[in-house]
Parts: sequence; C-alpha cells; structure tokens
Amino acid sequence: MHGINIYNVLRGLPFRLVTHNVGNVDSIGNAIFLAGEDRYACPHSTFMFHGVSYPFTGDVNLGAKQLRETLASVEADEARIGLIIQERSKLNETQTRTFFGDAHTMGATEALSVGIVHEIKDVQIPHGSTVVTLMFQR
Repeated sequence: MHGINIYNVLRGLPFRLVTHNVGNVDSIGNAIFLAGEDRYACPHSTFMFHGVSYPFTGDVNLGAKQLRETLASVEADEARIGLIIQERSKLNETQTRTFFGDAHTMGATEALSVGIVHEIKDVQIPHGSTVVTLMFQR
C-alpha cells in the first residue's frame, strides 16, 4: 500500500521524473521505479520481483473468514502492482503473475528488453550539480 502511494505521488509531480537503478530495485521498489518517465539502469544492476506477503505477528489464530479476507487483500495488491508493471513496461499479465508466483530477478539487459528501463548507462552526475536525497520512513 505504501509503495503504491509513493508511485501515485511521484506520477503526479509537476516535473519529468528520471529514475536510475544504480544497484538493485526490489519488491515494491519496482513499482516506485516505474514512476519515472525516463528510466535507466547501470550495467550491473538488478530488478527483483516477488509476490505480496502478509505480515502476521505474535500468536495469530484466524478463521476461514479472516483467511479469505487476507488472501483477497494479497491478491488485490498483486493485481494493482501487476497493472502498474504492465502499464509501464512491455510485460503482460501472465508474465507478472509468474513473477508473483515464482520470484524473478532480472539484470539490466533483460530489463531493457521488457521495457522496465529505456537505456543501460552508468550514472553521470555533472560537476557542480545539486544532489537531493529523499528518505521515506515508516
């Protein structure tokens, strides 16, 4: 949910967003990365996709109703994330469902071939540039 919120906010910003994978983008980070209009990856970077999980803590005792509700929530989250991936890349529903069922890690070359990134290139920050870091904490 938080990753989808970040994706939506980034998509609504009044400037052209550039995202650049400089190491690895994992999990919901893929949806956040896909918010970029221009998307790049360093040659040795990776993207890891997996299904949504539900964090049970403590001594949990669930009945059939709660289990169905939890499963429905997980499936809804996977569907929302899958739609973002499909809208912002060349991947289709079958491929994204496979990623959710059998975690998948791809390198920069595969990411380029499926439209996750537009170009493979090293980071080049021009001398004198202002570097801004955003940090989101839970």
